[in-house]
Amino acid sequence: MTATGVLSDRQISDMVTDGGIASDVPIVDGQIQPASLDLRLGSKAYRVRASFLAGLGKTVHDKLADFQMHEIELAGGAVLEKGCVYVVPLMERLDLPAGMTAAASAKSSIGRLDLLTRIITDNGIEFDRVPEGYTGPLFAEICPRSFSVVAQPGQMLTQMIFRQGKTLISDDDLMALHRETPIVSGEPVISGGLGFSVDLRPENGDLVGYRAKPHTGVVELAKLAHYDPAEYWEEVRTTQGRIILDPGAFYILVSREAITIPPTHAAEMAPYLAMVGEFRVHYAGFFDPGFGWAEAGGSGSRGVLEVRCHEAPFVLEHGQVVGRLVYEKMTETPQQLYGAGIASNYQGQGLKLSKHFKSAE
Repeated sequence: MTATGVLSDRQISDMVTDGGIASDVPIVDGQIQPASLDLRLGSKAYRVRASFLAGLGKTVHDKLADFQMHEIELAGGAVLEKGCVYVVPLMERLDLPAGMTAAASAKSSIGRLDLLTRIITDNGIEFDRVPEGYTGPLFAEICPRSFSVVAQPGQMLTQMIFRQGKTLISDDDLMALHRETPIVSGEPVISGGLGFSVDLRPENGDLVGYRAKPHTGVVELAKLAHYDPAEYWEEVRTTQGRIILDPGAFYILVSREAITIPPTHAAEMAPYLAMVGEFRVHYAGFFDPGFGWAEAGGSGSRGVLEVRCHEAPFVLEHGQVVGRLVYEKMTETPQQLYGAGIASNYQGQGLKLSKHFKSAE
């Protein structure tokens, strides 16, 4: 029986071998991360009238029959237009054992493109959550928010973790972990997880973030280090330690704290309570074991914040707590860690756009 915790890369590989994770197209090298599995787009996308969940007793295909507008072949690349909603069957399907659940999140580069990507399932009543014992296909709901994108089959926009039993650790255990191996620079703020704040007083210069431009060209997801940031982003600068967020605008900011995820744990970025302000922080949520870990090539890594302001303009101040990381125990230490020989893109990061853009440095 698998120990309680988040499954490691070795255990995910075993699930592939045993048929718990299956695909007509074999799982490829690089899909299995230290504590997660990257999921691949299938060959078709369906433009739908609105976002939906299947609901109990219904399949995703049942709902597609009601809401589908047209079918798009992704082979060779197809444009997914800003402001539209698409459903894409994924190559992978699951057969989870009793006691095991799964959860999904957009990959970091996808969140930084403001590309809303969520997993839905047959009989599903929540986004990005797969219930215990689920057997069936997986689908990605994709809604480009800031930029239209060009997508192709096999591209990996989302990642999935697998949980056996109760995985979250208590605040007391989190504080004990910090005393054993520091998980954050400075004094930890621990309440329902590890609190983190926004950096609006950089050590060098006055660049604190980027704001997505409203009218841009497409972003081809296959093109890396290709696009000029100035064509897609406005620089956000301040010497006052505060900025005003505009309703509906999307920002890339960075945490003040440098964060570490030890090899024995994984973490998920949870949205902060709505009462702290009119904004949402995060689209990409998982942090693999080894993120910011010195022995895996990091010395603490900043958390990049994907921020969208809601109904009213909002003043964001330097050091304001905007979110929290909830830490989860692993069932075992992964064979590979984030950043250690697996070409991780954001180890040791600071303020950084997605890998599709040329370096702004």
